[in-house]
Amino acid sequence: MNEPEDLPEVRLDVWLDVACLFRTRSEAQKACKGGKVEVNGTSAKPHRLIRPGDRIRITRPFGRKQSVTVLVLAGHHIPKNEARALYEDTTPPLSAEEIELRRVERAYRAAATAAGPPDRRERRRLRKLKGY
Repeated sequence: MNEPEDLPEVRLDVWLDVACLFRTRSEAQKACKGGKVEVNGTSAKPHRLIRPGDRIRITRPFGRKQSVTVLVLAGHHIPKNEARALYEDTTPPLSAEEIELRRVERAYRAAATAAGPPDRRERRRLRKLKGY
């Protein structure tokens, strides 16, 4: 019933959304327009048509890169576990150092956001330290 279609071509932003590589189509469009998505080594616009066999490289936050190869095309939403069959993830596995670096970075970001913005007293103290 909800099987991928055998389409000759599909828009890149639609396929990225259907394949669950982005949460929404508009998020996929923003990534394409921002130069975060490459198809076969060239920067791609959201309206670019893709075919099976195309290699897509997505730049994720904090410098991570995800590489996928298109296996099957679909133009409408399908369940997430079936959507994973639309592509082959060819991203190389992370090294032990990269895993540790990401763990430390995640902990640092959590601590920084938990502190929140400085209040009036802290702002005054910072201005005094900076010499303003």
